[in-house]
Amino acid sequence: MSDALHTRSRLGRFVNELEETFIALILGAMTVITFINVVLRYGYNSGLIWGLEATTILFAWLVLFGISYAVKTTAHLGVDAITNAMPDGARKLVTLAAALICIIYAFLLLKGAWDYWANFANLPQTTGRWFPTGFEEMKRTSYRGWYALVDTPMPDWLRWIEPALNEGEAYEKLPRFIPYFILPFGMALLLFRFVQAFVRLATGKSESLIVSHEAEDQVDEVRSLNEGD
Repeated sequence: MSDALHTRSRLGRFVNELEETFIALILGAMTVITFINVVLRYGYNSGLIWGLEATTILFAWLVLFGISYAVKTTAHLGVDAITNAMPDGARKLVTLAAALICIIYAFLLLKGAWDYWANFANLPQTTGRWFPTGFEEMKRTSYRGWYALVDTPMPDWLRWIEPALNEGEAYEKLPRFIPYFILPFGMALLLFRFVQAFVRLATGKSESLIVSHEAEDQVDEVRSLNEGD
């Protein structure tokens, strides 16, 4: 196992457990919804109208969670032919530079994700073209909290948000700001993971941002077992 999976800090352990729990729950929910839809379709000529939309949203959540999870586990693919040919000092500098670029990129993604999601949550967007310099003044005409999905119904246990975001009007379908929340949350998690990776690289606890050689060793072990058979 990679050292990235074993974080000693309380915050790191909390984020690890949160991330892996959500991924498991999302996979389970997608499986259950798809299974029920198949049974209803072929057994009763019926189905969940909202099933496709819900699984599409859950898949998007899974992808955005998976991006940061792959950073944590150094599972992203990359080409290291040039860096492997460099001396140790130069390789570390290039890797740190790449990690710093990733941090900046994740920060820009977080800004863009917040600005997009804020439209649907009745919250102000940030000012500044590249980096946030503050928050825009909210106007009532810019509220988008009433935007809802097409098919996914509104759960009754979420009705408490209607007075705050929909002026007391009842939502017929799930408001968009709920599924879209994964955008700023996922990008914040990605930024957190890249900062962690940069610290690991700077302290010598890791050597790369991409898939570790442990995976290559495991592939070699499986290949040797297959050849032995």
